[in-house]
Amino acid sequence: MSNNIHRNSSINTVFRQTSSSQRRTDLRSIQGSVSSHNTLAAEIAESTEPAESPICLRVSSLSAGYGRSTILKDVSFCAKQGEITGLLGPNGCGKTTLLRALCRQLPFTGSCLLNGQPLEQMTSRQLARQISYIPQRSGIGISMPVTDVVLMGFNPVLGLLEQPSRAQKEKARGALRAVGMESYAEQDYQTLSEGQKQLCILARTIVEDASLLLLDEPESSLDFPHRHRIMELLTEIIRGQDMSCSDGSTLSEDSPDRRTAFSGKAALVTLHDPQLALEYCSRLVLLKDGVCTTILHPDTDSLPDMEAALSEVYGLIRLRAIEENGRRSLILLPRG
Repeated sequence: MSNNIHRNSSINTVFRQTSSSQRRTDLRSIQGSVSSHNTLAAEIAESTEPAESPICLRVSSLSAGYGRSTILKDVSFCAKQGEITGLLGPNGCGKTTLLRALCRQLPFTGSCLLNGQPLEQMTSRQLARQISYIPQRSGIGISMPVTDVVLMGFNPVLGLLEQPSRAQKEKARGALRAVGMESYAEQDYQTLSEGQKQLCILARTIVEDASLLLLDEPESSLDFPHRHRIMELLTEIIRGQDMSCSDGSTLSEDSPDRRTAFSGKAALVTLHDPQLALEYCSRLVLLKDGVCTTILHPDTDSLPDMEAALSEVYGLIRLRAIEENGRRSLILLPRG
């Protein structure tokens, strides 16, 4: 087998304290064999992949935890521009810990390069410009209109006491339209369901225009169609495609609400549902007991190799491939 192998309230508090004086506010669009514990092999495998997809995030030998308890141990992987990288593993394996370490909410050892810059050397202002984090819970505990929640995405580019511009408000409305929440624009955020809150926070992420999107189980509170909708939107965002609206429409080139997504951006997503990961992620980082067991590429890896790797994490499973319109879709089934 090949060895190929937002943001919560505390992050927002730090991000909102940053100055806009050094940030370019070009927001012309809404964008924007199972190898066990072998991190060296993982790095070598990643470095030999095609160069046409530049690396956005390179994590090498990262270890992190809480207090004296180490949760993650020597984890290494890459997230490439224009791709969704999925983090899979059982509860307690370290998925959320990894995202929090990348946000610098937790101390870590090892190396993390974001667009070639060491993460640990970035200022809070740089971090605010480069990373957008969507936790499982937003951390917003006060009443405010949905539109104001989305406008928080502009905080890193606004000066102290500076109010969002008319154009920024239009972009926020466009982002809500993209996620199917435009009719809730003036509603109190606290009255939304958890799934609606997640869509609202995704709209905030759309206007943030960050290089790296970190999402912690964004599908967990959503029903079946909305799970796929949020992953489709995420795909459009990081591939730089024009974002379609929930009603199926798109916006013209000269529309102020036109949404050209984050071209050149990357997403790192923890997913509770491995089936979604197989369908939407270009690579899968499998974690177990805080260790990266393997890195999979669903579009190219063989079914037996992926079955073996996924079975190590989830117990015995089997995969079935369906060819449709020249694309292979994978179905995950329990081994009965």
